[in-house]
Amino acid sequence: MSVRTKICGITTLHDALAAADRGADAIGLVFYESSPRSVDLVSASEIARSVPAFVNVVGLFVNPTKAFVESVLARVPLDTLQFHGDESPEFCQQFGRRWIKAVRVTSEADIVNAFDAYQNASGLLVDAYDPERYGGTGKGFDWCLIPSERPLPLILAGGLDSDNVARAITQVRPWAVDVSGGVEREKGIKDVARMNDFLREVHRVDKTD
Repeated sequence: MSVRTKICGITTLHDALAAADRGADAIGLVFYESSPRSVDLVSASEIARSVPAFVNVVGLFVNPTKAFVESVLARVPLDTLQFHGDESPEFCQQFGRRWIKAVRVTSEADIVNAFDAYQNASGLLVDAYDPERYGGTGKGFDWCLIPSERPLPLILAGGLDSDNVARAITQVRPWAVDVSGGVEREKGIKDVARMNDFLREVHRVDKTD
């Protein structure tokens, strides 16, 4: 089964189209002002309306209010919501969209408990823990903490780049991989060559399995 790919932290239409042209299955738009990859609603709307068919547009939120999520959905045609904070299952599932829950991993129990708590999610994203930041840290974590029993599709994030993504796929066997900083030339600005290298590595290891 092919591993899906998401390029997160897209801030420009150029980067969104470049990611799609090189075979990304999804792009991520960050609606969290504290992030250097945060995108404004005007740009987000243009990006979401311009990407080709079958490229999933994911909106990332961190501990938002219900009103804020609804205000974004009113202007930006998102396919999937990604909640990267401390949101409850009830909060995540109230918007009538498919959604992903992210968990910052310190132990295997973090992942097991999240699988149990967020059973209605379309996937569980596992990322490195940072006490001050919700994702986008560029840090990895011990993949051995990821259990083999997975009630939901598992999305691997955290410190991935073209140098380690093939090893990550071989070891973890995720449903999808999610990259942001590993394909950037600066925060919020993607590097086309790095995106190409990353996606090529994902597709290469897929073909050899």
